[in-house]
Amino acid sequence: MTVRMVGMRWLLATALGVITMAIGASAAAAQDELPGVSLGLVYANSYLPALAVQPFTGAFGGDMISPQVEAIVGRDLRNSDRFEVIDSLPDALVGSQVDYALWDRLGAVWLVTGEVEGAGDGYMLILELHDVVYGEVRDRGRFRLPSEDDDDFRMAVHRTSDEIVRWATGDPGMAASRIAFTMLGSDGNKEVYVIDSDGENLEQVTDYNSLTESPTWSPDGSRLALASWKTGVPRIYEVDRFGNELRTLPAVRGAGDYVTPTYHPDGRTLAFTVNGSANQSGIFTYDLEAECCLAFLSGGPWYDISPTYSPDGRWLAFNTLRFGDNVPQVMMMPAEGGSAETLSPYEYGGGGFYAAPDWSPKGDLVAFHGRIDRRGRYHILVANLEDGGRVLRQLTSEGNNEAPSWAPDGRHLVFAGERSWGFGLMVVDVTTGRVRSLLGGRRVDLPDWSPALPPA
Repeated sequence: MTVRMVGMRWLLATALGVITMAIGASAAAAQDELPGVSLGLVYANSYLPALAVQPFTGAFGGDMISPQVEAIVGRDLRNSDRFEVIDSLPDALVGSQVDYALWDRLGAVWLVTGEVEGAGDGYMLILELHDVVYGEVRDRGRFRLPSEDDDDFRMAVHRTSDEIVRWATGDPGMAASRIAFTMLGSDGNKEVYVIDSDGENLEQVTDYNSLTESPTWSPDGSRLALASWKTGVPRIYEVDRFGNELRTLPAVRGAGDYVTPTYHPDGRTLAFTVNGSANQSGIFTYDLEAECCLAFLSGGPWYDISPTYSPDGRWLAFNTLRFGDNVPQVMMMPAEGGSAETLSPYEYGGGGFYAAPDWSPKGDLVAFHGRIDRRGRYHILVANLEDGGRVLRQLTSEGNNEAPSWAPDGRHLVFAGERSWGFGLMVVDVTTGRVRSLLGGRRVDLPDWSPALPPA
């Protein structure tokens, strides 16, 4: 492995440690002052309304799968971190008639009822969201589900869960989505895998028997771009969601390592990094549809790497070594290139290590991981662009935490974590600070959360 590759993997994998700052798990946290920057996280005790899921009923054969559908919906609603889900229910509350007075005495604010009916070669799910306080049905819908043997069955149920979230809160859900990431095998190779938002349906996407990095979803969720060393030098490939190769990005700059691709919101432009080129290193864009039109955005005698677009496509955040090899920082610039400003808390001559930026789908936040000093481990940090990025929120308080990626709801982040029990994929809720394990016991890296996925 060349020195250049080692330096690039150092930025890509970013396996260091946690900022040395104690944080309370629920309420106020300590703050660590940097010049002009307030670093810390306070999780306010936010109110979560109680939501009950009444056992789903079935008809015309739907009773065979109604418990499975109910279990998926219940888990999705817990994972949304927007409700206190009521698990066990008295027999008196299970039936066709909704007794709002009884539910109110139990403290429920929302109630979800459902019936699964057989319909041809699939099913029809009838859902109702009841407002217990006002004693009325807030919303209802009919959702077609494929057969339970269909590959899209669980995702179809996830879409209904997202509708319940939207009915109750007005905000999007994130259940109907998948997470792409790399995983280290026993042979020392890295391949790309995908997993559902609830930790089910782990599937291998690539089989290159090589080092594969930086999978990123297209805006419609139908494709993945990634970097692989399968030919001996890193090049960028585009595959469909099953791993079928669609194209190889041509080596338009000749020599150099092609890495860290990301899609523009238009879906046809790909931004990526070329490092070590004899001509010019830095961040470039390429028009996938026209198969032409390489444009240089940023770079120089340093690494600019890991670009990420704002949702409106007007801005790029990226990682840079322009302040020194030992102090990588996060910057942002116009999407067509130009003057860049620093988002991470860099002070000339100081330490700090900040990498792997990802732009929130709501457009107001940029997440990355970092540490303040030259030792310790990484935490997940979020810069709020509405206040100029001068306040960083720290979302994790233990272990090692790297490479955050936003869920389509703009509220959750997935990251590669390390705890006393081992390695794995973890999810943190930006609002409550709740952390859950998505996939444990695996050496994972560089996750990327898909947009909400439409029916297959």
